Amino acid sequence: MNYQASLSFAEQMDQNDPLKDYRNRFHFPQQNGQDILYFGGNSLGLMPKTTAAMVNEELDVWEKKAVIGQHAHWEAYHEHLTAATARLTGAKPSEVVIMNALTVNLHILLVSFYQPTAKRNKIVIEKGAFPSDQYAVESQIKFYGHNPKDALIELTPRDGEKCLRTKDILKTLKENSDSIATILIGGVNYYTGQAFDMKAITKVGRKIGAYVGYDLAHAAGNLLLKLHDWDVDFAAWCSYKYLCAGPGSPGGVFVHERHANWDGPRFAGWWGHDKKTRFEMDPDFVPITGAEGWQISNAPILSMACLRKSMDIFDEVGMVALREKSEKLTGLLEFLINTLKDKVTIITPADPNQRGCQLSLVVHENGKSVFEKLSENGVVCDWREPDVIRIAPAPLYNSYSDVYRFFEILKSLVE
Repeated sequence: MNYQASLSFAEQMDQNDPLKDYRNRFHFPQQNGQDILYFGGNSLGLMPKTTAAMVNEELDVWEKKAVIGQHAHWEAYHEHLTAATARLTGAKPSEVVIMNALTVNLHILLVSFYQPTAKRNKIVIEKGAFPSDQYAVESQIKFYGHNPKDALIELTPRDGEKCLRTKDILKTLKENSDSIATILIGGVNYYTGQAFDMKAITKVGRKIGAYVGYDLAHAAGNLLLKLHDWDVDFAAWCSYKYLCAGPGSPGGVFVHERHANWDGPRFAGWWGHDKKTRFEMDPDFVPITGAEGWQISNAPILSMACLRKSMDIFDEVGMVALREKSEKLTGLLEFLINTLKDKVTIITPADPNQRGCQLSLVVHENGKSVFEKLSENGVVCDWREPDVIRIAPAPLYNSYSDVYRFFEILKSLVE
């Protein structure tokens, strides 16, 4: 696409944007009476205007029915989200469930999908993975009596490079094929913004006999996912970032249907018990077939109510349309930032297939100060140590004009 560095070009793109009206379905924080430029959806998405009414509806049930609402209204509440979640992630309904928070879900899944032996005990992650993933993986390794120094393989970029090359990832997997038990990689790296080739990694990982899973915190609602077709074993994600479900909202889990009748290790809880006999309070655990069998506790209704309203929007738009706009929106941002390349470097891959909507910027001089001045000028983005400003134009509510106005502010600060 032939981009232009002008506000009039951005405004024309907005006029031609088939998704432009969805912006009006979200609340924008304000500064000095004006909507802020919000590029923080990779940390916390904006609130849909329909969310409060949905939460109030559940509060009303609680007020008027109390425990009577449990069986009649809330017992199967998470099932309202199943079909839309399956469509969002490229899964079958039986392969997904909404439950818990992200790192809790990663631990629950690793109990099942990390089964080290004396010979095959290694876990593969990307170097610079989100710290919570690192903590979870290392604690799982230690729990089984292994040393992370021996049992953890960190995929490291080549010298002088910030991002991993797919062929290097696959080469590492093949070279360690006899010792890898589990692969757990972020679908999109939180720091660099690099999106990994999950299809290729899964194919090789499965071929060498490892379980393959992904942390999709920065991928769900951002990338076009095909978890079932890619043959992924397991995945987990949060819903407060791109999925706009609010702070503390519940995460999601994918477990491939080949594991539907899982008879291996898992942590069990009563909400994962067969629905037909759950309330008979039998001491013997009979798991639900499919991903729901990994549930432990009953659903957090109020936060799920928030997720229901955001998922309504995602399901209405569809990830194909969102991804199409996202590539154009981030493409414009990339084009504009590259006019400042003597002042600012983009470390996120230039290939749209290797990124979502986020670009990670390194300002050559006084980066932290520039970030702070962006905030003073009504721009919401975030800083990640040691030197990255993350900008994530979300296609549901960001406009091309937003992107251009951000560029103007950044340009004034670095020049």
